[in-house]
Amino acid sequence: MSRLFGSVRSRATLGATLVVAVALVAAGAAVLLSLRANLTGEAGTRAERSAQAVASELAARIPLDKLSGLDAEDVPVQVVDEDGVLLAASEDLERISGTGTAEVTPAPTRSGADDDRDREDGDRDDDSGRSGDDESLEPGEIAQGASYTNGTATIDGDTEDYRFAAVEVETPDRGRLTVHAGSPLAAEHSAVGTALTAMLIGFPLLLGVVAGVTWLVTGRALRPVEGIRREMAAITASEDLRRRVPEPATHDEIARLARTTNATLAALEASVERQRSFVADASHELRSPIASLRTQLEVAAAHPELLDLDGAVEDTVRLQNLAGDLLLLARLDAGERPVGTRVDLAALAREEAAGREGVTVEAEPVEVSGSRGQLGRVLANLLDNAERHARERITVTVRREGGEAVVGVADDGEGVAEADRERIFERFVRLDAARSRDDGGAGLGLAIARDVAVRHGGTLTAGAAPAGGALFELRLPLAGAGRGAPRA
Repeated sequence: MSRLFGSVRSRATLGATLVVAVALVAAGAAVLLSLRANLTGEAGTRAERSAQAVASELAARIPLDKLSGLDAEDVPVQVVDEDGVLLAASEDLERISGTGTAEVTPAPTRSGADDDRDREDGDRDDDSGRSGDDESLEPGEIAQGASYTNGTATIDGDTEDYRFAAVEVETPDRGRLTVHAGSPLAAEHSAVGTALTAMLIGFPLLLGVVAGVTWLVTGRALRPVEGIRREMAAITASEDLRRRVPEPATHDEIARLARTTNATLAALEASVERQRSFVADASHELRSPIASLRTQLEVAAAHPELLDLDGAVEDTVRLQNLAGDLLLLARLDAGERPVGTRVDLAALAREEAAGREGVTVEAEPVEVSGSRGQLGRVLANLLDNAERHARERITVTVRREGGEAVVGVADDGEGVAEADRERIFERFVRLDAARSRDDGGAGLGLAIARDVAVRHGGTLTAGAAPAGGALFELRLPLAGAGRGAPRA
């Protein structure tokens, strides 16, 4: 069962079908109950009219054997007195139930003298007044409203269900009488049965249509998702991150999912390519000092007098610095969070500029939140880069600008071409003038500086200095400012 409804398509179809089924059952029950109540009410109204007609004749002192209501076809009528004695009934009535009087044969008819005495007694009673319930109706008055019951009646051998109405009438000669008249419920039973049959046939067909349409529509809607899944499986199997999933020509959630998936694949491809390039460049940069150091050691082993100790130490230091840079980049890529301590950038700038020739510091006290060691590494890398390109002078400025601390490192060298102002922050990128082994480094200093700046919620950009050289600006949120929290 779990495998049968394991797909979104099957669950959606089942859910839609169940919802429609519940709605149809509820609506069908309401329709049947309403139809039955209306038809039963109409039957009761017809029965009440028949009873009222007979009561009117009784109120007009028409004899029982002359009542026209007793001759109506398919309308069983009974007239009973206050004691429940049957006085009159329809001629063809054979059996009845539901009226409280099961008798169908009236009591023996009294003589005319008895009727005259009854009328005289009635007149005397009218003069003297009645007690109890008789006071509620005057002679010749018919009670308002009727009481209703359901029962059966057999007329000319045909037994049917009836809706009976009981109407009371105060007669001048016979006292309080009750007229029971019925109306057949055959039409009600037929209409309700027909409606029920139509529902029993139509509802399953409608549910089948709903299930089929839902299955088709859901399958069509999920077809692009299946295409995305197949393409992602193919990409995973082939490891070809250049492939992309198909994007539907719609503007719904699936189209947005496809676009987001392709954007993720593009970012993943760029990350993998960047990682491959990083590994290749790191291998190349590590191979050069290691090869040089090995050569010097092999020469020294064969000819100790030719040992270039200074060159060996220089290659070892270069190798050590490169290993440190690679380790720092690895920690930054792993999401290392800077320690959130307060750092005075003015004091840090003076500390990093100390001992460097031609460096001027113009700083006001400005505090930021972050790692003192990593921010010091940023300033050291910027100063190292400026020293390689400056002619005579390097200027370091620290100022407050709005909610940011701005550190500027400017030199009077040739500057950086506008086309290269973003490229120089890429890893292992060195401009032609900086490719010498002695001065160029490994091309990681500016990349490390920008990564640290971003980790601290700031930016690092390259521009033109007023003196014509390069200007590097580091912007960091002030301690306690809205963007002050270092980035993870």
